[in-house]
Amino acid sequence: MTLQIRRMNEGDIEQVQLVAKSSWHSTYKGIIPDHIQESFVNTAYSYEMLMKRLTETLFLVAEQEDNIIGFANFTPLKDEKKVELGAIYLYEEYQGNGIGTELLKMGLEELQYLKKMYVNVEKDNQSAVSFYKSKGFMIETEYDDVFDGHTLKTVRMMLEK
Repeated sequence: MTLQIRRMNEGDIEQVQLVAKSSWHSTYKGIIPDHIQESFVNTAYSYEMLMKRLTETLFLVAEQEDNIIGFANFTPLKDEKKVELGAIYLYEEYQGNGIGTELLKMGLEELQYLKKMYVNVEKDNQSAVSFYKSKGFMIETEYDDVFDGHTLKTVRMMLEK
């Protein structure tokens, strides 16, 4: 199976929505109530929002045999040498195979001007915290994030390039 990392196009939106919904449910089960997940995913991964991300951010997809199996989204911050990593999500069965690492690596290659990358991770999502630490991210701060009425413990992590 050949893995391809490439920029998302409009034709990928439906598959990206499926990955988002599936991976959110597997990632945040027991952390974020299902109805809040559903509401967030329906808004954040709507066709309109994904079209906006397509034009304003770096949105990469991981594809195997014409199927999108994961994605990563990088948003430039006002300071042009800083980027927010908004998401790396994969179908659960593809996690732990280096695909998230490849998405991150391609993002860093595309964003050569980058000096700092930030990511916010739910503290209870230990696999994500461990993943980012293994890539050189350090915890910068920890805070309570009220997410649709549900309080989450969130860590902000930073990678210096």
